[in-house]
Amino acid sequence: MLRNLTAGLLLLLALVLQVSLLNRLLGSFAPDVVLLTVVALAATRGPAAGAVIGFCGGLAYDMLPPANHTLGQYALVMCALGYLAGRAGERAPLVIVAVCAVIAPGLVEGIGALLGSPGLTWPVIRTVWLRSAVCNLVAAPAVFWVVNALSRQRRRGGGNELVTSWRRGTA
Repeated sequence: MLRNLTAGLLLLLALVLQVSLLNRLLGSFAPDVVLLTVVALAATRGPAAGAVIGFCGGLAYDMLPPANHTLGQYALVMCALGYLAGRAGERAPLVIVAVCAVIAPGLVEGIGALLGSPGLTWPVIRTVWLRSAVCNLVAAPAVFWVVNALSRQRRRGGGNELVTSWRRGTA
């Protein structure tokens, strides 16, 4: 329960930070903190949780202003990337976050082009993809570190066993 609440609060914090601060101060050179938060949470929690976190974060991101794209576009991309990051995140989570940070802008723009967003041509997609990928790569390690520090699970006595709920019958 606390783990899910922490994920929800991290997503809310990332959404507010993205819309109120980063987009206003950095303009088109702002990293996608919501995407990086979703992928970092997914890489540490697994594929099912990653898909759910990605869908919820993407849908919330779709509804925030300025929403100049089709509703559900970010939800689809973040759900897919959350699942993939959850599947491959056990081995090298920071590498997976970096790979998803590079792939995501191209997926968003490509799906927008397929859905008929006006003004999206291949030169525009290449320019936006490169700029967004570089901005995301620069911010990825910091966001990954913050998400891991804030969503770390408690362990008993520094040992390897995880402290679970008393209702599940194991301790």
